[in-house]
Amino acid sequence: MLIYLTVLALTLAVLWVRKRYSYWKERGIPYVEPSFPSGNIRGMGRKEHFSTQMQRCYKELKGKGPVGGVFFFINPVALAMDLDFIKTVLVKDFQYFHDRSIYYNEKDDPLSAHLVALEGTKWKNLRAKLTPTFTSGKMKSMYPTIIGVAEEFQKMMESEVGGNTEIEMKDVLARFTTDVIGTCAFGLECNSLHDPDAQFRRMGRKIFAIAKGRFVKLIAAQQFRSLARSLHVTLIDKEVSDFFIGAVKDTIKYREENNIERNDFMSLLMKLKKVDNSDNTGEDSEALTDEQIAAQAFVFFLAGFETSSTAMSNSLYELAQNSELQDKARKSVMDSIKKHGSLTYEAIQDMQYIDQCINESLRKYPPASNLTRIVSKDYKLPNCDVVLQQGSTIIVPVYALHHDAEYYPNPEKYDPDRFTSEEVAKRNPYCFLPFGEGPRNCIGMRFGMMQARVGLAYLLKDFSFTLSSKTPVPLKISPHNPILTSEGGLWLNVEKL
Repeated sequence: MLIYLTVLALTLAVLWVRKRYSYWKERGIPYVEPSFPSGNIRGMGRKEHFSTQMQRCYKELKGKGPVGGVFFFINPVALAMDLDFIKTVLVKDFQYFHDRSIYYNEKDDPLSAHLVALEGTKWKNLRAKLTPTFTSGKMKSMYPTIIGVAEEFQKMMESEVGGNTEIEMKDVLARFTTDVIGTCAFGLECNSLHDPDAQFRRMGRKIFAIAKGRFVKLIAAQQFRSLARSLHVTLIDKEVSDFFIGAVKDTIKYREENNIERNDFMSLLMKLKKVDNSDNTGEDSEALTDEQIAAQAFVFFLAGFETSSTAMSNSLYELAQNSELQDKARKSVMDSIKKHGSLTYEAIQDMQYIDQCINESLRKYPPASNLTRIVSKDYKLPNCDVVLQQGSTIIVPVYALHHDAEYYPNPEKYDPDRFTSEEVAKRNPYCFLPFGEGPRNCIGMRFGMMQARVGLAYLLKDFSFTLSSKTPVPLKISPHNPILTSEGGLWLNVEKL
């Protein structure tokens, strides 16, 4: 009897899995053939990055319709292929796709309940409250703080560079952005530039040092969110969580007791502890707790230090291979300094070619290589009878779009001239999505670009860069980091000008 029941259970399980894997075929949607148990994400986190997996699916499905079908484990996922449909998802019919497919657990893992992951009304209300932090006026008021860190960055570089020196620039730039974000988000002197093992930097490294088992746990939690919450699954390391919650509570207590107010992210969040009883929609609006404030400061730190440092290091990697482009970028910096007298806020905004270099780096190496959205209510696909069911996931394959020769001829070539105003005007804007698009785009986009401009300007005006023999060409991408970043750092030869 036991053998009979076991065979029956296995047979039913096999039939159920086959039924799941026939999901797209039954609906007449072209799809990539899956294999059990991982579906179409075989080897992810071990041998190749998730972006590469989705690029392969994109290439197989391109030209077959606005949507293609893939599978994450046994879950069917829609791959958005057509730029018009991508615009529909991100902007036109946003009300159907307003939530991301990101696991969070507010009860057991309070730092995970941040703006990037929150859903529905909670996200809408919080986004409206945080938006004033990132206006151009606020950026200008934070600029002197960033310049103060940049001056220390320059001193640190000069002390390390004697003649022609080999430096691991990815870590150096991460220390720079850690100090910038730590100061602007927490109002604290992180001191990462002068102490590579400073606590903020150590915690930053720990967040992204994702072991293979933890990476699989992350993907599984995102695919089975309700089950993961019921099992009290947490993704943020307890030491990291305790550190950031403690740092925020200490900062709030100190500022409240000493009546301190600054032009930074933390001051705005502290004001949200004392909100009126309704938001712009007339719905009840609750004051933020210290843990909720910590979650927002945490994601600002998380998104700000790693993505900006990666964009800068990838830009330097490409410029180090092409002295002509590097000289052109340096001239852009020096011309702007000459025009404005110094590296003022206006001077940084005036460096058009530096912007082009950063944008081309973001094209070739987009930190967020895919965008995810959840279907919040049944959605009928345009020009057909297929309905995307509530709760299903849509992926916008950013990396694949950025490397599509239809939109970017010779896509593996680094060419900042792709981002002159004339060239940008010729392209559909939805084939360049480093910050997402629509109501749920990156709220800190202005801050990230300003930080990257300042970092590159300070480096290029005083130093020249060439490739080290330790750095591979092409760049080797780390397979187990959710951010598209290089494996083993980025070694460059640095010479003081």
